[in-house]
Amino acid sequence: MTQTMRWYGPNDVLSLKELKQAGISGIVTALHEIPVGEIWSKNAILERKSAIEAHGLQWSVIESLPVHEDIKKASGNYKVYIENYKESLKNIGKCGIPVVAYNFMPILDWVRTEHYAENEEGAFVLEYDPVKFAFFDLFLLKRPSAEKDHAEDVISAAKQLQKQISEEEKAELFRSILLGLPGSTENFTPEVILEQLESYRHINEEKLRENLVSFLSEVAPVAEEAGVQLAIHPDDPPFPVLGLPRVVSTRDDIEHILEKVDIKANGLCYCTGSLGSHPKNDLLEILESFKDRIHFLHLRSVRKEANGVFRESNHLDGDAPMSRIVKNILLLMQQRGQSLPMRPDHGYLHSMERDKKYYAGYSYIGRLKGLAELRGLEKGLEETIK
Repeated sequence: MTQTMRWYGPNDVLSLKELKQAGISGIVTALHEIPVGEIWSKNAILERKSAIEAHGLQWSVIESLPVHEDIKKASGNYKVYIENYKESLKNIGKCGIPVVAYNFMPILDWVRTEHYAENEEGAFVLEYDPVKFAFFDLFLLKRPSAEKDHAEDVISAAKQLQKQISEEEKAELFRSILLGLPGSTENFTPEVILEQLESYRHINEEKLRENLVSFLSEVAPVAEEAGVQLAIHPDDPPFPVLGLPRVVSTRDDIEHILEKVDIKANGLCYCTGSLGSHPKNDLLEILESFKDRIHFLHLRSVRKEANGVFRESNHLDGDAPMSRIVKNILLLMQQRGQSLPMRPDHGYLHSMERDKKYYAGYSYIGRLKGLAELRGLEKGLEETIK
């Protein structure tokens, strides 16, 4: 596997020099400063690419070339934004960057209710708790008709939580959930969020899936011609949130997307954490079913509980059968004669780094630990498949 790490650009806490010392060869990044929907110019791409290569690294994957909300809703200026997306893909191809990751999640890119859940080792990890999320939805956001989207026992537990949660804890919960909003450094209010949700009122699962296929029918042929592989990231978490539909959560969802737009460039980011958060997803079966269309790897693991809580675990622990996954990936790469880009997705926050302004899930020590474990696992398994 081509070992990479995510870098959030010049504003990242970590420099390219520091990331290179992790032993990686590739960088996963994006032009985060360009507003969603605008064209990525060839000059802007080459400038960032040159900065990366100056440190002896390669720009292996763009993550992400974001999809404008108008495209997801097929409303407003969505046709203009699709044309802009095509132009960006053409420019990316001319600059020689082979993979573009993206997602099609409405409004919220990802959701966690806790960014500093302490694990048994004393480190801090990301966690999702359906009771805390229901509390946010029902009593902080106060979304109309929210009750119908939560189970009765979860609502009852959320009401109990309401009696004991402090104002400081409410504020922290609000901040944690809204970090999944693009541009979430802004001061979002419940009113702003409810307004965005209202714009999706007529978009159900069927319509969102239709809009995704329509978008891919337009952009995947352009990507194919440009020599760029598209890798859609699964929903995180892989189920509806705030009444918003999710259409990249299960094996059937992925099959629909890949069959409807049956072009090699239309592929998958195989994220073992996001897919593994769904109790019915079989990670090994998904890997085998779509092995020819997997263009990018996010390797991490979570631990799921019976009450719907899940949290990040160590990369080789948790519910993901990581040894078998990595072995099958090595066999797949052997068959394809190709090394797939991989990054150790997320990582715990070591207590000695608690005061650093990392993006949630992107601490240095936690990712170094995950990378070292995955690299060791890969090297050991290589000897068994020669």
